[in-house]
Amino acid sequence: MNESTKLLLKKHGWRIDRAIHNYVYFRWYYPYVKLVSIFLRALQYLTWLKPLKYAGMMVFNRYHSKVLTFRDTKKILSLKEDMRIIADINKRIVPFKYAHKIIFQDPEFIVVMDCPCKKSLRAPADTINSCIAVGSGTGTFWLDACKKYNPRKITQKEALAIVKKFRSKGYITQAFFKVATGGSTGVICNCHPATCVSLQASRIAKKIHKNLTMNAQSGYSIMHDNKKCTRCGTCDTVCHFNAIQITNNGRLYHINECMGCELCVESCSAGALSLYVDPQKPIPLDIDLIKDAKKKD
Repeated sequence: MNESTKLLLKKHGWRIDRAIHNYVYFRWYYPYVKLVSIFLRALQYLTWLKPLKYAGMMVFNRYHSKVLTFRDTKKILSLKEDMRIIADINKRIVPFKYAHKIIFQDPEFIVVMDCPCKKSLRAPADTINSCIAVGSGTGTFWLDACKKYNPRKITQKEALAIVKKFRSKGYITQAFFKVATGGSTGVICNCHPATCVSLQASRIAKKIHKNLTMNAQSGYSIMHDNKKCTRCGTCDTVCHFNAIQITNNGRLYHINECMGCELCVESCSAGALSLYVDPQKPIPLDIDLIKDAKKKD
């Protein structure tokens, strides 16, 4: 047994069921997610079943994501020291019941591997190698046990370049949390609604109940400078969540639908858009902000 597998098992302690789930999840990443994607395709025809709301809550409390801005992603991918935050503030950052630990151990050890969502949903070949593990625990396990998914060790600079490349093509950045992988983050992926099972699950879930989602908002909303705005419509085009609409009657902004992914800000050539921390939304996964808030607690 590889040392990385031993560490994976040790992480879960007496919860051998979670350790096995963790092993299976990463060891057979692609068939695992492929089955989920098939299930979702069937589920979209059953959204009228009311009990699905409670089933969705049970699943989403154990497996979900946090949308990240590029600025907050850059801070994670520039860490030079271990970060371990398990406190009440976590539940305000990742507002789900079980998986919300923020742990980056040995953060300079980074591995990128094929994304099972993109493989399952037949994304272009040049976009598949895009899941990023931050930390030696998950990263080493990927290198040891997941060779068929093309894992490779990269630098922090290379990881940031991958994120930049995908964001320029309209992909959002997400940090994933899962009970079966220890209830903490460590995996960051570059996601598009057309090829992301997580985003598709939330789209289907909202048909069951409007507040049911697997994806936590970044914690930011958009500020609009009407004087700079040229009404070019780019922000409307790049928004995956229908939060911005340019109509004959002007610009509409649906703040509750906005995930704060920052794509519209980055795409606005006029500089008419900017982010602000929205107190009505979850706290951003901003490492500096979290450290300051934890000191005050």
